[in-house]
Amino acid sequence: MTDIRVLVVEDEPLLAEAHKAYTERVPGFVVVGVAHTAQEAMAALRHRAGEDVDLVLLDFRLPDLHGLDVCRALRAAGSSVDVLAVTSARDLAVVRTAVSLGVTHYLLKPFTFAAFRDKLERYADYRRQALAEGEVAAQHEVDRMFATLRGAARHTLPKGLDEQTLHRVLAVLSPGAGRSATEVSQQTGISRVTARRYLEYLVTVERAVRTPRYGTPGRPEVEYRPV
Repeated sequence: MTDIRVLVVEDEPLLAEAHKAYTERVPGFVVVGVAHTAQEAMAALRHRAGEDVDLVLLDFRLPDLHGLDVCRALRAAGSSVDVLAVTSARDLAVVRTAVSLGVTHYLLKPFTFAAFRDKLERYADYRRQALAEGEVAAQHEVDRMFATLRGAARHTLPKGLDEQTLHRVLAVLSPGAGRSATEVSQQTGISRVTARRYLEYLVTVERAVRTPRYGTPGRPEVEYRPV
């Protein structure tokens, strides 16, 4: 999957730069623009129509328009761009309206980089599943997609595994072409044995499938692909 393209919308210049820097620290994400007002955000989205923005990090308290009104305008224009609210708005009515407008995540200021990274990684996991080809085979696959997005699908990693390496392994898996433990090892810089441990963990938690690869001398090689 290609990098997820992000538009940062934040009226405070220092916070906008911080959110941009945070985003670029998370593998698989690239910031394609920064806007300080609703008008700038809408103009940026129109201007980039040929190179779609995948995710908008949206502050709700903008100087010219409330973030919820930006969401309404996007949906009215037929835009399906995903929105991650990054806001200090704690009013439950605002939260309910955000959900009704399809806001994928709601992150309250102030927050740590770890909390920010967690939201982006959950979104990336969801997007990876949502953009796969074909149809869902059963209800549990739909449930897993929603659980990934909403946060219910996190598992405690076994001893010796860490989140950062897990996401590096996930990043090199491709729905269209399987990867062997050797190939994952070469692309991530970890040992083949370690790559296999991460890949088998992903199979265990139903985030990858294991299949034989034929056409090579000797026994079939095992390859992995995300689900």
